[in-house]
Amino acid sequence: MVQITKNEYEFVFEIKGIHKIWAFRSKIKVLKEDVINAYHKQNKTISGLGWKMPGTYIPGLITAGTFIKNGECNFWDVCNSKNAIVVELKNSSFKKLIIEVKNPTESINLLK
Repeated sequence: MVQITKNEYEFVFEIKGIHKIWAFRSKIKVLKEDVINAYHKQNKTISGLGWKMPGTYIPGLITAGTFIKNGECNFWDVCNSKNAIVVELKNSSFKKLIIEVKNPTESINLLK
């Protein structure tokens, strides 16, 4: 699970609990102007993640960490896909953040 906070200049995506170990990361900071879009992930299946660099993928349990596919670097932290959102970025080391949050609607509103 990821908690999103914002300050004057940036959003902070803090990876919570043991997910830090699975994702090999504790937080990601992104400038506000680098968030292009945020939306609820409707597709409940995960396929074609790409290469784990580093990351954890246990089907039906967790997808967490950095995955590279078609030259794009994405960050995942999802156990319950019902609460997953996608955050599209520019000028960042990640093209997308696919993250599980406590309240998808609230998180999307914060990012927009």
